[in-house]
Amino acid sequence: MIKLNDYLYSGDTVLKILKKYSDDLGRYAAENASVIDMEHSRVLAGILYQLEHNDFLTYQSNRIKEFYKYMADKYPFLAFTFRGRIKSVIRSEEKFNGYIVETIYDRYVKDGTYPSVEEIQKALLHFRDFIAYRIVISLPECHLSPGQNREDAELSYLYEIADALPGFLEEREFTPERANPDRPDGHMDLSRLSPSVRLFYRDYVAHPKESGYRSLHIALYDNAASGFIEVQLRTHQMDDFAEIGTANHKKYEMEQNIERRRRDAVPKGENLLFDEAYERGMDLQNLDLSKVDVNMFTAYSNKLMNDGCGLYRGRLILPFEHLSRFQNDLID
Repeated sequence: MIKLNDYLYSGDTVLKILKKYSDDLGRYAAENASVIDMEHSRVLAGILYQLEHNDFLTYQSNRIKEFYKYMADKYPFLAFTFRGRIKSVIRSEEKFNGYIVETIYDRYVKDGTYPSVEEIQKALLHFRDFIAYRIVISLPECHLSPGQNREDAELSYLYEIADALPGFLEEREFTPERANPDRPDGHMDLSRLSPSVRLFYRDYVAHPKESGYRSLHIALYDNAASGFIEVQLRTHQMDDFAEIGTANHKKYEMEQNIERRRRDAVPKGENLLFDEAYERGMDLQNLDLSKVDVNMFTAYSNKLMNDGCGLYRGRLILPFEHLSRFQNDLID
């Protein structure tokens, strides 16, 4: 089995590591007639291409920024952050393998069988968030009406913003993607999204993940850049749970328990794709970063890298923060 960990001690740049890993995985896939490994190699090559040719990010972020301006004008009483990032290589590798593990586990616990290669390929189409933008909103208490519940009010604004997003970006060369063509419409019965946009979103607010994670996710195809992006929309409380402090630690522990439960449920040796994907993911989670030897700062062109953004941290490409009108008044 070929895995990313084996390439992280060479002193190479992130770009060279991606190139070697992708090429070796492609050869391994060809020799073993592995469709999933070939798809894996293709995804890695796509990540490499985007890291090497990132001039499109300026044009993309400028078009995304138009929605920030729209929100600042329409919701001056809201405080919100609007950020964009490129997912790190390690996190991308974890997530790709996680889709394989999750797909196989879900089918096995449902009826004791394993999904076809074609079904796993279809699940891997969800890997569209290498480049992602996040909107996090908060409604200051001073803007609440008497008796108004803050969480309910924030949810109303969150869904209202989500309803407006797809059409707004369609006018700027983005095409929203249907979230899951095989999902029964009944899955969205609890969603407060408008029917016209409902099928574009994965609504983890109405249907939280097992870990407790809540957010709205939508994938869009950037026709100008010929690639996918994801936009995530959350309230401040949801973002705290996902990203910081004890909330993030609890989420991490829950995710670890879920992964261990999946490994315990699927018999070892029965499904090679599951075994390899699980091992790759766990090896990365247990990686001792202090011993990794990657040349973080050297590349053919300095413009191709940003402080090792392709390995440890996501590269921030759109940092904006909007204070509510009340907060601005205090500053003035």
